[in-house]
Amino acid sequence: MPQVQTVKGPVDTAELGTTLMHEHVFVLDADVQQNYPEEWGSEDDRVADAVQRLTKLAGVGVRTIVDPTVIGLGRYIPRIQRIAEQVDLNIVVATGCYTYDDVPFFFHYRGPALDEALGTEVPDPMVDMFVGDVTDGIAGTGVRAGLLKCAIDRQGLTAGVERVMRAVARTHRATGTPITVHTHPGSRQGLAVEQVFDDEGVDPRRVVLGHSGDTTDADHLSELAEAGFVLGMDRFGINLETTFEARADTVVEMCRRGHAGQMVLSQDASCYIDWLAPGVMDLLPQWHYTHIHEDVLPYLREHGVTDEQITTMLVDVPRRYFEGAA
Repeated sequence: MPQVQTVKGPVDTAELGTTLMHEHVFVLDADVQQNYPEEWGSEDDRVADAVQRLTKLAGVGVRTIVDPTVIGLGRYIPRIQRIAEQVDLNIVVATGCYTYDDVPFFFHYRGPALDEALGTEVPDPMVDMFVGDVTDGIAGTGVRAGLLKCAIDRQGLTAGVERVMRAVARTHRATGTPITVHTHPGSRQGLAVEQVFDDEGVDPRRVVLGHSGDTTDADHLSELAEAGFVLGMDRFGINLETTFEARADTVVEMCRRGHAGQMVLSQDASCYIDWLAPGVMDLLPQWHYTHIHEDVLPYLREHGVTDEQITTMLVDVPRRYFEGAA
């Protein structure tokens, strides 16, 4: 039976059950948190709050969350281990690097950045780092990454974004680990992802194009689905530049077009994100872990999406993605 790595060890893909494919536990600026710990407050209180929130999520029937928190988003696995031990959820964690523009300074004069100076091709250390997270575990915790993460936003395929994307692609080819990509569908960045991954020999069926639900352009999304990509309709609740109805109606339309088998659902929520000033969350009352089950699924059903299609998006597609099955 195929298995996927979780914080508490490998589980059979058949046991993933209802899966939310893009949720964070915490999103943090690690430098700020390390140097201004008063912003974070009590570690015990933060952990207890996360346990409470994730226990509520498990209570609506979710069995697994995929947490694509990597370098640039404040990944700290010992804290996630502590939480995972107290909740009845599978938590799949990631390796990779999150940037919209340049690589972190650590990588500026390592690897390909030295090619011209040395007159030879220098391997990218990111690949070995990511492979190690997948095969050996992250930072001595023994927790192995179950997926890879990179990003491209409206800035497009900058040199830094392309470097990370190719490192992720090469790690995928070396390990078979699936990929999720933060994308900006309004500027059709999924097409840039397709270009790079095709060049690197990545099967699009092993790739989630995250945040695809940020657009209502069903023709563009259909093009990506027909190319084989999994579409992350995964920002339900973030309704600052769009509406609940726009996000849900796009899923309805894509199901009507026969693409339920190429979509996953999620909220991109977290227990705490330090990118937001106090009070900002009050503007997003639906942005929480149970919004899909409380609000989205009833709306989808009322507008013609079948229970079979919902099961496909929440259970079958995630399982297929991790198994690498056609």
